[in-house]
Amino acid sequence: MRRSLLSALSLLTWLGCSNSESFDFTGDGGEGGGTGAAGTTGGAGASGRGGTTGAAGASGRGGATGVAGTTGVAGASGRGGATGAAGASGRGGATGAAGASGRGGTTGAAGAAGASGRGGTTGAAGASGRGGAGAGAAGTTGAAGASGRGGTTGAAGTTGAAGAAGTTGAAGASGRGGATGTAGTTGTAGTTGAAGSPWTAGNPNGSCSSGVPTMAQAASVANPTAVVGTGSAASCTFAALQAAATAGGIITFNCGANPVTIPVTATLNIPSTKNTVIDGGRKITLDGGGAVQIMRFHSANFQANNFGLTLQHIALVNGKSTPTEMIPSPRPAPCSQGWNDGEGGAVYMRDGFLVVVDSIFTNNQAAPVGPDTGGGAIYVLGSKGGVWISNSTFTNNQGSNAGAVGGLFAELNIYNSLFTGNKATGNGANGNEPDKCSFMNNGQNQTGSGGNGAAIYSDGNDVNVTLCGDAVMNNMAGTGAFGGGLFYTSNNFGGVLTIRDTTMTGNTGGSWTQVQSGSVTSAGTAVGTNCRSITLSNSTLQGVN
Repeated sequence: MRRSLLSALSLLTWLGCSNSESFDFTGDGGEGGGTGAAGTTGGAGASGRGGTTGAAGASGRGGATGVAGTTGVAGASGRGGATGAAGASGRGGATGAAGASGRGGTTGAAGAAGASGRGGTTGAAGASGRGGAGAGAAGTTGAAGASGRGGTTGAAGTTGAAGAAGTTGAAGASGRGGATGTAGTTGTAGTTGAAGSPWTAGNPNGSCSSGVPTMAQAASVANPTAVVGTGSAASCTFAALQAAATAGGIITFNCGANPVTIPVTATLNIPSTKNTVIDGGRKITLDGGGAVQIMRFHSANFQANNFGLTLQHIALVNGKSTPTEMIPSPRPAPCSQGWNDGEGGAVYMRDGFLVVVDSIFTNNQAAPVGPDTGGGAIYVLGSKGGVWISNSTFTNNQGSNAGAVGGLFAELNIYNSLFTGNKATGNGANGNEPDKCSFMNNGQNQTGSGGNGAAIYSDGNDVNVTLCGDAVMNNMAGTGAFGGGLFYTSNNFGGVLTIRDTTMTGNTGGSWTQVQSGSVTSAGTAVGTNCRSITLSNSTLQGVN
């Protein structure tokens, strides 16, 4: 922080209040229907007993689409009287069983090979494969039927039906065969199921009972300003994306049917003089390669700009903000160490509103140590319109403070979202303590080097924080710091904290609650806050319930 708290918070001044600037996405595939297993080869007809012409072998009854069996073996030579007639040709279905050999007289000729042998009992058809829940991926080719087993007339198992398509899903498993059937011709392969896409963003186990406000909903992209790509993955280049992002407006993608990752090799500078919407259609991932901050929106003003950025149905991964402004060293502890900049591993914004809908942020990182820096995934500074996030997921992001999302003088409104595995990597929190540090940094005798707000962080005057329908679990604040789930300090006690329909468990870090009014006096052990009042409803917070 670059200002101390009110004197009423003197016992907490060392906690710190920052003011520096800071989807192959494949779904579960449909099970392919099983290929009917064929019966083994029909047995040879028994030797003919003496008498008149032997009767023809009965016709084999074909399975609907039996899997391959071998041709029935010819009947053995008859003994005795008149020449035994050849076995009649089996009547085919798609795959009939071999006809039994004719019974001969004493010198009966061998029964001719049945056109299709009779086999075992009727093989049950393979059941149709079930489609993937999402867009099902291709079912694998049905396997050929095994050799038919001789016996009574049995129809071959039918060909396993193809896995039903989802929108796009994982490969369907091979079809299961029907019961053993008699010999039939080679079964037809199962057809290929449609590909599938299990895009999973947001809190899977809860939602905001009052709904998501309009500001936190997806924008229309019916009339895009720019379309990145011409229908193939190869056409969706970084150069095409960069040109579109620099111009701003409504940006969509046409990269083919499958998910595409675009390596981001330089930060995309979003214009601050117009509204920009970037819609990935649940197929686009922007990858910073662990080296590049992915997006930057910068206006020189402060809480004045009415324009902003909307990110929807898109993933931003492996972004990294590299700090350049190091706190002079050596300075003895507990004086602050590390960096004064390097905020926003994936997205940095100053003086603009940010909307994030149905999006995924994973493995992004901001500056690792510093009293005021942070925002592993997102950092927003001086926003008039605030931050609006809905149905999004933040996993394994990290920064000195604000492991996932950080706001300084920026209201936070977060709905139906999931925060897990995020870390605040600084330590010692943040304070202004002249008696412990004689060195100045950011106009203060700063002590501590961050570590506050492993998942969510907010600092400033008169800004509110609203969490509704969220899951904030298993995030970790830094050593000697606060707010494993949420760090929220309203410096002038003008802000209100609202938590509804939310689960906040398994987070580690220090905690405190200081409010000026209302009946709620504790937000639990995952929260460090001073604010005007707190509203809690239908929520599970560690240390509270």
